[in-house]
Amino acid sequence: MENGKVIKYIVIVVVLIGLAVGGAFAYKMYFEPKEVVEENKVVEENPVETKTVQIFKGNDRPIAVMIDNHKGALPHVGLSDAYMVYEIIVEGGESRLMALYKGKNLEKIGPVRSSRHYFLDYALENDAIYVHYGWSPQAESDIKSLGVDNINGLVDDSVFWRVKDKSAPHNAVTSTDKILEDANKKGYKTTSDVSSILKYSVDEIEIPVGENAQTADIITIPYFGTQNTVKWEYDRDTKRYTRYTKGVLEKEESTGEAVTAKNIIIEFARNTTIKGDSSGRQEVTTVGNHDGYYITNGRAEKIICSKVSRKSKTEYKDLAGNVIDVNDGSTFVQITPEDAKVSIEAISKTEITE
Repeated sequence: MENGKVIKYIVIVVVLIGLAVGGAFAYKMYFEPKEVVEENKVVEENPVETKTVQIFKGNDRPIAVMIDNHKGALPHVGLSDAYMVYEIIVEGGESRLMALYKGKNLEKIGPVRSSRHYFLDYALENDAIYVHYGWSPQAESDIKSLGVDNINGLVDDSVFWRVKDKSAPHNAVTSTDKILEDANKKGYKTTSDVSSILKYSVDEIEIPVGENAQTADIITIPYFGTQNTVKWEYDRDTKRYTRYTKGVLEKEESTGEAVTAKNIIIEFARNTTIKGDSSGRQEVTTVGNHDGYYITNGRAEKIICSKVSRKSKTEYKDLAGNVIDVNDGSTFVQITPEDAKVSIEAISKTEITE
């Protein structure tokens, strides 16, 4: 082969190789997903955003604090920071609250009050450190027999202090730092991998129209006649419910802002006076299947609240038997007397605009 022809073939091969390399480079530049190299790290230019639940996250063990709900205890402090609050009737027509906190650093919580034994069932199912100031005879016995990790103001008085703007016994408060310091001294675990009681949804839940659902703008829950009634009012702008208790707007002491909730669960449970108890303390049936409502975003649906044992998790199911999804946000669980005349009302569009 002549030298000229050899050179010609070599040129052609080089050109073809160049075209192939150039084509591959062009494809990579314009058709493959782009990446940005930043400080020796490969970062996707348009990463997919992953939604995660915000109200219940991390491995901090929950803390359950018994909150006094007497008129003399108002306003509460720290209630708005709870991810979940249980309210249940106690003696004398009063109700008491148990506020649950996770991963919070709060300088003041309270006022803190004494334990009642049926609240233990909800502290246990949440794997919470249980904080109280005193106890009923039944609660004292059950805390010991059930092995509840607890902090009691009658024993651990250094965890609590008395404020001067309220009168005893409605003036004992605590902080998360003091609770955790005492928990560490006692050897309680302060982390937990137990999942949440509620099946939270990162996408907004809207209860659909149906025979088991209704509009829920105003919810009234009488624990004991007009003396102890809870009312919730829906705010269409914030898509949250504002709480009223004992005829007054519930406000957070530290901020003066109204206490609100994203979700409300009503559970009807049988309560009776304990035989022979001179103070009229109550027995509340926590185990079994109870009728109830799940309320969010201006709608309410009928549900069944199921608990198979004192330590087991309550399951909140629709009437078809499916565990319900709930909105990512704070929740009040109103465990209400079985015969309470609960009212769920709709406000007309005319009333809203007036």
